[in-house]
Amino acid sequence: MTTILVTAAGAPGAARLFRALRENGERDVRLVGVDMAERAVGRHLCDTFHLVPRGADPSFADVLLDLVEREGVDVVLPQSSHDLPHLAARRGEFPVPVLVSSPETVRRSNDKAETYALLQRIGVRGPDFRRVTGAAGVAAAARELGYPERPVCFKPVFSSGSRGFRVLDPAVDRAHQLLYERPGAVAMRLEEAVELLPEDGVDLLVMELAVGDERTVDGIADGARIVLGHPKTREGMRAGLAMYFVTLDDDGLMDTAGRIVRELAIEWFFNIQLVGELVIEVNPRISTIVYQDDLNLPWLAVKRALGEISDEELASLRSRVLPGRAALRHFDQLEFGP
Repeated sequence: MTTILVTAAGAPGAARLFRALRENGERDVRLVGVDMAERAVGRHLCDTFHLVPRGADPSFADVLLDLVEREGVDVVLPQSSHDLPHLAARRGEFPVPVLVSSPETVRRSNDKAETYALLQRIGVRGPDFRRVTGAAGVAAAARELGYPERPVCFKPVFSSGSRGFRVLDPAVDRAHQLLYERPGAVAMRLEEAVELLPEDGVDLLVMELAVGDERTVDGIADGARIVLGHPKTREGMRAGLAMYFVTLDDDGLMDTAGRIVRELAIEWFFNIQLVGELVIEVNPRISTIVYQDDLNLPWLAVKRALGEISDEELASLRSRVLPGRAALRHFDQLEFGP
């Protein structure tokens, strides 16, 4: 029996991750789910569940340390970007493996401005950008980058997923948004953004708007190279989440991802996202996985953490990746009570 503590047990990919860990084909696992929300699906899908502080809370790591001892945990697997900084800083205090990169890797990956500067330095294409503070800074940077002749975008320097991301487009049809689109449309005019943004206190990135097909590279790294991974498409966006993925055979994408992994010294899981030819996101954590019966990345990472499989053995599994394998995410629900 192997006991795995999984954070962010209410995350969009949590249910499929739990099922993959259970369907490992080798042994029974006991899942300890934790989340800051009482209604997290992990409460119903894990063997035991605990409410914990949010990942950004300084007490987060202490609470997990206590749970590791009380629940007899063998491996800690964080899912959320918000959980990484405190876990990375304290990973050496845990008596079991924590699947997280070093504090410096996490910091550099989460700081999008530093990530984009790094991409320029190593010759990987990323968006042209300006790091600014406040409404006036956004207005000036947007015009430097070509607004209103072309759309641009902005987001907080430190953010997760699509939170805070907005497109600045002078041609946006606000009446159409109001009448026919769901709340939360990401496109707006610069004047509207300037009216809403504070004058200072918020670090923002104003960037050229990347266009084209979305792709990611996902895998497991050892701090210097990709041990096992593959590219995939990212399609069917709903509420900021991709709902459809297809694995790819693309040596160029793997080479790009390998250079980033090496420069950032990423360990364990990573997710590198591209729009068109531009790298727009580097996440040193697990993301959506396209599973195969003979290639279960989360379980392989657990085995690696427990010393049951070597990096060389993991690398030998690269030939198992099946290009063209699709994953379709969908909504489901559970009933319970009273």
